[in-house]
Amino acid sequence: MLTNPPRAQRRALARAAAALGLWLTFTAPAAPAATRAWSDGAAPTSAARALVEEMRHADTRGLDPRDYPLGRLDALAAQTPFAADAYDALLSQAARQFATDLHQGRIDPASVGHHLDVDRQDFDPSAAVARLASAQDVARALDALEPPFRHYALLKHMLGVYRQLAADPTLNRLAPLPARSVKPGGAYVDAPALARLLVALGDGPASLAADVPPQLTPALSAALAAFQSRHGQSADGVLGAATYAALTRPLAARVRQIELTLERWRWLPEKLPSATIIVNIPQFHLYALETSEDDEAHMRQMDVIVGKAFPGRQTPVFTADMRYVVFRPYWDVPPSIARKELLPAAHRNPAYLDRERLQIVRGADDSATVLANTPENLDAVARGAARLRQLPGPNNALGLVKFMLPNPYDVYLHSTPAKALFGRSRRDFSHGCIRVSDPVGLAEYVLHDQPDWTRERIETAMQDEHADSRVVRLKQPIRVFIVYGTALALENGKILFFEDIYGHDARLDRALAARRAARAGAP
Repeated sequence: MLTNPPRAQRRALARAAAALGLWLTFTAPAAPAATRAWSDGAAPTSAARALVEEMRHADTRGLDPRDYPLGRLDALAAQTPFAADAYDALLSQAARQFATDLHQGRIDPASVGHHLDVDRQDFDPSAAVARLASAQDVARALDALEPPFRHYALLKHMLGVYRQLAADPTLNRLAPLPARSVKPGGAYVDAPALARLLVALGDGPASLAADVPPQLTPALSAALAAFQSRHGQSADGVLGAATYAALTRPLAARVRQIELTLERWRWLPEKLPSATIIVNIPQFHLYALETSEDDEAHMRQMDVIVGKAFPGRQTPVFTADMRYVVFRPYWDVPPSIARKELLPAAHRNPAYLDRERLQIVRGADDSATVLANTPENLDAVARGAARLRQLPGPNNALGLVKFMLPNPYDVYLHSTPAKALFGRSRRDFSHGCIRVSDPVGLAEYVLHDQPDWTRERIETAMQDEHADSRVVRLKQPIRVFIVYGTALALENGKILFFEDIYGHDARLDRALAARRAARAGAP
């Protein structure tokens, strides 16, 4: 080994090293660029082009194309030379957002006052983007990200139908009502236009629009009743102010109802528990499912009454587990109701408490000490040192059974002595809890895995005047979803619309607009 070679030898070694370096420069492979998902370095891949088109038509999935950087992606794709790395980075970011929006929604439910406790740990946006980048069929890969429920797909289909209807803004322009209402057989100058609208909406046969006289004929009235039924109104076939308002509401507003309801579907878990109860607040309706695959015919359904449409009385949107049933329950009067409604009546009339089967008690459970009905003890209730409860019985405010799902709102499901209210088309009458029209049927459903609790035994537990209040715990908790959707597509091809009784649609619409504005202002 030469430790100090002569100058000539050192020069020869230097030349050899330089030659070797030059050879390596021309013969070794170039260092690979960062791995690109969406291009070959010269142009976007077919998957990239397909994904950009899907984002361009995101409105067909109930999303907004303005939420995605389509203009910047188009500009990068058109550059010469092609800006491969910048395009790849931007499309990966957009794909991640698009996948997340489709799978779990654009808005955190908590940001609009809802508390839907849903586990999303199994969703990996990066993995979803990788699947999209390698997909042979990008549209199908996007379909797989959406909620897997039949009624979500049905509603998405109706979105396309109503977009087509909304494209003709003249379709539901009707002449004003000649009076307060037009009854079946009454004269209405715009009956032909009304028939055309009802046929387009699917509420009457095509023959309905042929040779229509200026009159609310029996056939036209029947189609009008079908429209009313779909829109949460009494199906009386009368063209009154409320029905006229629903008929003439811009069809673009119906499109928006569908879009907002699709957003809420995305907040649900992609797989429901084997037994699930869903209450849709603006529909005033309950569904009890055995599996997430149940069709409408196999769901146990019933009407419900929900909280009044003003602050402090609205039924909240949340999830909880139903854990037990109470037959012949006491009604523990909430302090706010006691102070505002019952105590003033008790002070005016000392017999009021006895007449309403109300007791003053001290203690937290059913074994609480009963106190005398005196002004001093009424004052103790007002201070929170005692409470009011109503004895079990057919006139108890909770009826004869309540279904308990512990939650921070102290909201639960129960029967009611005020059964006549279920005959109303709009049923927001409670203080926040949910009254059910078929309490025996619901008890059968929640106790289905306890065979000794037959329908006959359930009815006896509810009706036996000599029986004490009784708690029956469920073997397995049942997940309950209290949700809010103002559009529902049915398996028969119809779609139902409901009033935004609590203003939640308007609130969600504002939240989405604020999100879009914030993202538009981001660098």
